[in-house]
This record gives sequence, C-alpha cells and structure tokens, in this order.
Amino acid sequence: MKKHLLIMLLSVLTLVSCSDDNNNSSGEKTGILKGKVTTINTHKAVGGALVFTFDNDNNIYHTYTNVTGDFELDAPVGDREIYIQTGDGSNFRTKIDVVVQENQTQQLEESLLRLDQVARIAYVSGNYDSIEDIITSLGYVAESITFSQLSDYSIVSQYDIIFLNCGSISGAISSNPTVTNNLANFVTNGGSLYASDWSVAYLIGGGSNTTACNAAGGFIPDTTLCSVDNGNSETLTASITNTALANAIGLSTLDIEYDLGSWQKIVSVDETFWEVLVRDTTTNEALMIKTNNFYDSSLAGNPVGSPENSDWITICHQPDDNSSNPITITIEASSWPAHEAHGDTLGSCTSTGTGGTIYYTTFHNHANENIGNAQFILEHVILNL
Repeated sequence: MKKHLLIMLLSVLTLVSCSDDNNNSSGEKTGILKGKVTTINTHKAVGGALVFTFDNDNNIYHTYTNVTGDFELDAPVGDREIYIQTGDGSNFRTKIDVVVQENQTQQLEESLLRLDQVARIAYVSGNYDSIEDIITSLGYVAESITFSQLSDYSIVSQYDIIFLNCGSISGAISSNPTVTNNLANFVTNGGSLYASDWSVAYLIGGGSNTTACNAAGGFIPDTTLCSVDNGNSETLTASITNTALANAIGLSTLDIEYDLGSWQKIVSVDETFWEVLVRDTTTNEALMIKTNNFYDSSLAGNPVGSPENSDWITICHQPDDNSSNPITITIEASSWPAHEAHGDTLGSCTSTGTGGTIYYTTFHNHANENIGNAQFILEHVILNL
C-alpha cells in the first residue's frame, strides 16, 4: 500500500485573517498582537489555527495562522485571554493572558504559543499504516490499544480521539458488531475517529477491508459511502478542495502515487453527509473525506474523553453583527452564561447533536514514511480532529 505524494503546486503563503464582531466601527480601542504558533515539543509551525479573544460584551476578535504559523490579531485593549485552537478546540488548545495596549503592536513569545494536547489519544496498530509516528513527530502522545479492546466500551470511552490504522482489523469487521457499535457510541458522544484505506471497513462493513458496496457491518449508513478495494497501481493528480486546508498547509495540488495494486477507492459519496477535502482532478473521485454528521440519538448520554476536558464546552459563537458565519470554539464552562446571553448555542456549528468528527483517507503513513506532501495533510488531520 505504499503511496508516494509529490508536490505539483505550492500556494502563496499568505496570512489569512479576519475579525468578526468587529468593533473598530463601533469605536472599540484595539492593539495588535503578533506571534507564531507551533507544536508543543518539536516546534513545527501550525497553519490554520484559530486565534481569538473577546471584548467585554463577548464579541469575538479572531484570525487564523498562515502556513508558517504566523498571525496578527487586532484585539480590544485591556487584560485579555487569548485562545489558540485547532479543530473545534476540544482536543488541542492553548490559553494565555495578555495586556493589550492601545495602538501598540506586541510580538508575543513563541514559547507561550505552543499548541497543547488536551485530548487523550489512542491508535490501533496496523500492517500498512503508522499514523502514530506522525503524532510523535509533532511532539504529541498517543496510546496503543488493540483491536480486541475496541470491544470494551469502558476502554474506548476513555479517549477523545482514536486512530484506526490501515490493516488493523482482526478477522472480519462484520463478525465484530460490538466493535462497530462501540465506535458509533464513541462518535455520537463527541469522540473523533481517523480511518485510512482498508480501515474504511470499520465505517461501512466488510472483512479486513471492503470489497463491495452495502457490505455487512459498520455503523455509517450505506447510502452515504461506498468504497471498494479495487484500486490499481497508478499516479493520480489530486487537488485540495477545502480552502482552509489548502491555506493551512500551503498546498493546493499534488501527485499521489499508489504504487501497489490494492487500495480502497471511493466509488460514491453523499456530499450532504461527507465533505470532500481532496479529489482526483481527472475523475473528480474523492480521495479524502470528513463528516460531523454522524449521530445516533439512541446512544447519546455515554460520556467520552479525558477528564481534562470536563470543565470545557464546545459552543457555536454567533457574530454580533451577523457579518460572517458562526464560529465553533471551545470555552471554559464557567463562562457559558455570558455566551448564552450573547446568543451562542451549545455544540459545534456543524455537528449533529453532540457528534464528533470522522476523517477517512485513501492514503496514509506507512513503514518507510516516504509519503511526500501527504505528511502535511495528515499532520493537519491529527490537529483538527
């Protein structure tokens, strides 16, 4: 399943920024904060991170880091809590206190801006994928669990994120309904999953992989996704169709070399349920997809995740002036009453119920780690689950 990715085009490294609920038009005094967000130990740049703060009326001021991790935030003056988050902020986030000075530009110390892991992360070892190596290369920690341990919800529910490596299924997933029911339970209650290549079987059924549409097993509705193990050895020209992802990693188009003749192709995908992030530019075939739409109300109420997250909640923040789309953020639970009064709502702006995120990629890390620019995509996935 070795796949080699070669860059064809680098996007311009521009600083992506915005300030909703803004405030200068209403006479709010502000200052500029500048800095660079990096990973916790290896100090790699984190592109696409949300950096934000609030004024005294809970109006948000926010921006995003560029591909080199740099940002410039226009912030209201005074004592401010500055938040740095990736994904919805529930798994990776940092908070610092800053005194913002009127009409002054402050360069924040890089050591203060390193993205912390607050999630408890697990992975199931596979024969062809080793996503845990990339997690470690970013300076973060993942714990190994076995396929059989997925049958024990008391183990599964301890984690915020579970990575399902390609080749990690023992036997046939259709013969392990407890595993897939536990994963459905996990996602319904806010847990996030990464599955790659053959691990699509966890989602839609089959054996150790999936050889036909509508296979037995899995927990994702068959009507939303069909993947078949009929990929041939070939090189595909792919485009990153998600603007935020392209801006975050500075990459818009690349070659993906599938140099073994056995990999899962996505035959069909319901794009009202899944978002397609990477496509084959020739066939328009999806190569990487994401959803926040899985939710089984009959499984709700079974909490998952690290106790470190128990005092934080994910909300959908509503811009005060309705000038842009609402923003998903994670805040301290104690500040919820003020946000509720502002008109914010509990839960993600995009998720159904309390459901977590699922990423599926047809490409992945592997033993020799010669994966080209796929590494940047997978790093982004890790930090945005």
